[in-house]
Amino acid sequence: MTTKTVIVRIHGRVQGVWCRGWTVQEASRRGLTGWVRNRRDGSVEALFHGPTERIEAMVDLCRRGPPAARVDTLHLTPVAAPPGEENGFRQEPTL
Repeated sequence: MTTKTVIVRIHGRVQGVWCRGWTVQEASRRGLTGWVRNRRDGSVEALFHGPTERIEAMVDLCRRGPPAARVDTLHLTPVAAPPGEENGFRQEPTL
């Protein structure tokens, strides 16, 4: 099974609409590891690590976001898997 790691930046109306909680729920449901956090510029940023097909499914979900969100743009950056990203999916403090 091929794995990959990506960082996703989501812009739009994505803060204050349960985007981080939804991301934790959906990523955990898919068995992904990583984190999600708000950014001070109003975006949401997430690092997803796991099987390639599950990452692709999660990115597709992020293009829509939770029901109350409005996603305007999504930027995807492949990255090397950082050490310690094998312990579930968590919410991180705002950066």
